[in-house]
Amino acid sequence: MVNTDASFSDSGGAEARAERLADRLHSASIHLLRRLRRQDDASGVTAPHLSALSVLVFGGARTLGELARAEQVRPPSMTRIIRNLERDGLVVREPHPHDRRSVRLRATDAGRRVLEEGRARRVHSLASRLRALSADELACLERAAALMEGIVRE
Repeated sequence: MVNTDASFSDSGGAEARAERLADRLHSASIHLLRRLRRQDDASGVTAPHLSALSVLVFGGARTLGELARAEQVRPPSMTRIIRNLERDGLVVREPHPHDRRSVRLRATDAGRRVLEEGRARRVHSLASRLRALSADELACLERAAALMEGIVRE
């Protein structure tokens, strides 16, 4: 496909255009997530705890080592996080189905609710901003969301 967009005709080609767009999307995504993450303060759970909990909610039960690797932290740090999540009733330990020497960590129903409520707050916050956009702007974002979902699936 030939690029006929005049604003990109002297930009150094498709590779440079893709790099600039990737940089803009990366930056915008980070800023959007940071802004939406402010809604998580209402949960009373810290960001590292919510992150570990989300791995268990969306990825299923894991051993402490698996969870630490997923979160890119050392096991002693994850032990402290899990201790707090257990204390708050958001995570439980259960026997490992294949290794009696090991336990798996599982999110409780309360842990799932914390994440679901947080997501609902973030989605509501974003939706309130989207409501200020025109129908054409919303349609453009719908197309962009579909494209981004396709990229993520690859």
